[in-house]
Amino acid sequence: MRMLINVPETVVADALRGMAAAHPELTVDVDNRVVMRRDAPVAGKVALVSGGGSGHEPLHAGFVGPGMLSAACPGEVFTSPVPDQMVRAAAAVDSGAGVLFVVKNYTGDVLNFEMAAELAEDEGVRVAKVLVNDDVAVTDSLFTAGRRGTGATLFVEKIAGAAADEGAPLERVEAVARQVNEASRSFGVALSSVTTPAKGSPTFDLPPGELELGIGIHGEPGRERRPMMTSREIADFAVHAVLDDLQPTSPVLVLVNGMGATPLLELYGFNAEVQRVLSERHVSVARTLVGNYVTSLDMAGCSVTLCQLDEELLRLWDAPVETPALRWGR
Repeated sequence: MRMLINVPETVVADALRGMAAAHPELTVDVDNRVVMRRDAPVAGKVALVSGGGSGHEPLHAGFVGPGMLSAACPGEVFTSPVPDQMVRAAAAVDSGAGVLFVVKNYTGDVLNFEMAAELAEDEGVRVAKVLVNDDVAVTDSLFTAGRRGTGATLFVEKIAGAAADEGAPLERVEAVARQVNEASRSFGVALSSVTTPAKGSPTFDLPPGELELGIGIHGEPGRERRPMMTSREIADFAVHAVLDDLQPTSPVLVLVNGMGATPLLELYGFNAEVQRVLSERHVSVARTLVGNYVTSLDMAGCSVTLCQLDEELLRLWDAPVETPALRWGR
């Protein structure tokens, strides 16, 4: 096992301690597994809280800060955080304006955030929820009922976070988050398996010279396996799958995302092919983001996420943001 860790049992705690040391602008509660803006709660501002299993960094803790999340709750690797974490986070960042839970569509996350919302409301915190389910690869998977939540999570957190920072009420922030999710679609491809610290070996068998089309961010199976394809061929397959479902009629926001082990040299080359397909399909591109943002530990691969924009969503995307993993305009 070649992993830069001490022991599997302390991987998440060690990472949180390292994050705290690197980012003094955050409050990192290592014992209770909550990462917050140091200035939270911000008076009059709706708070955004998200979370999920660790191993997808920088999602979600890397997106805590002005313009995005108020708090994030990291679970164990590929395991949902528990309701107590979410309730603690919601209570800590609520200014009285309410809290929006951003939940990826995985069974454990959905159940635990539902329970947390009920508990938080019992404590006097007004809670709204939005479910992210953007993955077009499969309808159901090992972890979900319905489509999986993947790259659009970043779009929801950024755009709804900007609306919250502008002082929008909870109902408006929730509506913006839902609009972004409904306007977004994703498709992922695995070039290698993923190795979790607890297992120490690949979690599924992907023979050399093969790839998996439509993979999930935990290594869930996709649509099919094929012999290795070129970047051009992968872009043709992935982007057409997204466009055939989304059918955008206005400019799109593009995320070309690495799954954790794919270098930027390859991702930028892949982005060139993604942009080619979009041009061939006469789809206008408003903004593009390239990098490792919604990952799967050491998996080699990529995903494409498109979000159909209107002027207001584009304005909110361009609004200032200052988090460990995403920052501009401040």
